[in-house]
Amino acid sequence: MDGTEFRAAVEADAETRLRRLGSSQLLVGLTGAELTTEAVLDVAAASEHAARETFRAWAADESDPEVAAAFADVAEREDEHLERVLAAMPDGAAAEFDPGDDPGPMHAYLRGRESTVERLAAGTVGRSLVSLRAHTQVISFFVNEADERRADLFRELKAETEAGMERGLGLLEARCADADDEWDTARAAAGYVVRLAYDDYADAMAGLGLDVKVVC
Repeated sequence: MDGTEFRAAVEADAETRLRRLGSSQLLVGLTGAELTTEAVLDVAAASEHAARETFRAWAADESDPEVAAAFADVAEREDEHLERVLAAMPDGAAAEFDPGDDPGPMHAYLRGRESTVERLAAGTVGRSLVSLRAHTQVISFFVNEADERRADLFRELKAETEAGMERGLGLLEARCADADDEWDTARAAAGYVVRLAYDDYADAMAGLGLDVKVVC
């Protein structure tokens, strides 16, 4: 298996969950049905903040120097993304942004990973597959709002996320090589991240009285 085949396998394993996460209803669940510019940007900023903190922690204790450097680069990128999202908020909204102490189920799981392979698979692949779909829905939201400036911002963030995933896949490929057991570990970790993100979304929709299986 190589990196391209690994991504395809993870996407095939989680096809239904990823399709539903890519639904136009995603932002309904993430914002609690508050589909406003401020609410959408607040959710996006919280996601960037959580990712920054996860990758900062990994960069500090990762034993593989090349991977540690990659994690540090992701943390820096997520910090930049956070600042760009905050800068795009309506006047005064950025000053009120509070990410809180709860990273959510996905990042709580990620922060518990200790092996290099699991971190690469879960953090740079599984999380990115979820993030790409969220970025797509945010882009669509701003296109529908005739707000091309903010739509372009998220197009840029999405492209940078895709590039980061490709780098992660390359690092993962080098560390798994032809070891089937390592690929299996990586596949399980990446898939579980998608499951956690999906379950969190489904729970949010249920809290709004909506069945994700019906609306997506």
